[in-house]
Amino acid sequence: MDSDSTLADVHPPELRRRARAGRRAVLVVLALVVLAGATTLLGVRTGTASTTDGTWSLQGRYPQIARSGLDVVWQVRVTHPGGFREPIRIAVNGSFFDIFETQGFHPEPSKTTRDDRWLYLEFDPPPGDEFLVDYDAYIQGSSQLGRRGEVRLMDGERPRLSVTYRTWLAP
Repeated sequence: MDSDSTLADVHPPELRRRARAGRRAVLVVLALVVLAGATTLLGVRTGTASTTDGTWSLQGRYPQIARSGLDVVWQVRVTHPGGFREPIRIAVNGSFFDIFETQGFHPEPSKTTRDDRWLYLEFDPPPGDEFLVDYDAYIQGSSQLGRRGEVRLMDGERPRLSVTYRTWLAP
């Protein structure tokens, strides 16, 4: 091709095909992100983990997927037919709460203690067959990684029931 030709700056056909394929790939990825956002796949999700031994039931609702700064649900429900005669003692792995900013537990525990691994929450026995505690919280702005959580319903010093879960934090 002559260097004075007006076609000298036109890219060869192979280069144009690769550029077009690259633009299409970027558009597909962008469309998938928009579709995931439109279908709330990128939003906050709440998971549930539960177990029972036939008499006692333990259910935990937790933030399965969350983002920094967003309100999340963390809730523990204990059910026992015939009600509760003694205080309810719940143990939560203490490092799980490191990713939260909180307004506290509702109801407030009557007693709290912590060792190097567990936060123990003790609640006065409620009327009825069901006990429910909420943790009013949102994810700290500086939290970038999720955490593994575990909740135990304690029977004295040993766990009666236990549920585990994982919270993923999206950027």
